[in-house]
Amino acid sequence: MNLLKSKRGRILLFACLYFSEGAPIGFIWWALPTLLRARGVAVEEITAFTALLVLPWAFKFLWAPLVDSFRSPQRGFRSWIMGCQFLMGMTLLPLAFAQPAADLSLLKIILLIHALCASTQDVAIDALAIQVAKSEERGLLNGCMQAGMLLGRSLFGGAALLVASIVGWTGVIYGLTACIWLSLSLLFFIQEPVAPLATAVPFISHLGAALKEAKTWWALAFALISAAAFEASGALAGPFLLDRQVSQETIGLFFALPAVIATLIGGMIGGYVSDRFGRVASVALSLIGIVTVVMGLSGLDAFRPTEPVREALIVMFTTLYLFIGFFTASSYALFMDLTHPRLGATQFSAFMAATNGCEAWSAWAAGRLVAWNGYASSFLVMSLISLSSLWLLRGLTRQHRPAPR
Repeated sequence: MNLLKSKRGRILLFACLYFSEGAPIGFIWWALPTLLRARGVAVEEITAFTALLVLPWAFKFLWAPLVDSFRSPQRGFRSWIMGCQFLMGMTLLPLAFAQPAADLSLLKIILLIHALCASTQDVAIDALAIQVAKSEERGLLNGCMQAGMLLGRSLFGGAALLVASIVGWTGVIYGLTACIWLSLSLLFFIQEPVAPLATAVPFISHLGAALKEAKTWWALAFALISAAAFEASGALAGPFLLDRQVSQETIGLFFALPAVIATLIGGMIGGYVSDRFGRVASVALSLIGIVTVVMGLSGLDAFRPTEPVREALIVMFTTLYLFIGFFTASSYALFMDLTHPRLGATQFSAFMAATNGCEAWSAWAAGRLVAWNGYASSFLVMSLISLSSLWLLRGLTRQHRPAPR
């Protein structure tokens, strides 16, 4: 059996691999900030912590050419993915014996190492997807990949907050590690093609070839600022709702169900629309939706946090995650189209690194803005930054030609 030979097999494989990515991401960026805030850790310290953990994702393009270059017919992208996933689990196990708020420095070190392994795994998964996926199925494939990631986020970003009181912090860590390792089994059922230049092109040549293309710079600039509104809102969501008298259990339920379902639906819609009506138009439409909702959050937060307003906040965040799914599926498909398959790890990881860089700087800046002038100002500023990125799509429109197969 070779899962890479059929469309359904590819969808199953990459959805499961993205599940193994989404589970720790959900825990680290959804559950952990809420747990830390509930234990009295300051919002700016939490956002600085999460911004730090994004750095390996933001700089993964520096070692991505190694993934492109150090391959052979016997050891391809699969070997990279398997090795990284094993180490992802190993780095999480020590957390089972840590206390989140008291051992914050230890958490930083362990989770930085984990992020290094996870970001390298992501490079290899995306490079394999670019190599084997047909252009006409990339929108749908990205939607399904996001569905897998969201299921992982749901279980360990939302449900973890609900079950932590039953199984404890240690039980959550053990469950997270087990889920990461279980998805490894599917990798024994693939036979990947190996690009002819997989071992012939050296590190510097890979990086240089990617950086010489104009489309790379247009896409990098767009990726670095376009998602500021939703990345900042996502980083602040747990602490913000907690500070607006929403219970930890309600927040956990929100991240476990409404946020994930909305993002999943949005991802499927975004994948279909981008395949049917074009990548750039789909990205622009979803970005306008994100900005509109986050500006609405800014305005809504001006009211007193009465029960109806708190309910409205949940509705607004649910709508936001719908547009986030739409934007993610369509923008990732766009970046795949702009990537040459022989530079799959190098070039596409640079685009993804820029999106992660956006997450890092926007989370850090949003936390500082909250400390300076409240949540509403932070939401507003980040919305305007995202809105300003629309003009970059004009450059991407001129450059958007699917890479040669």
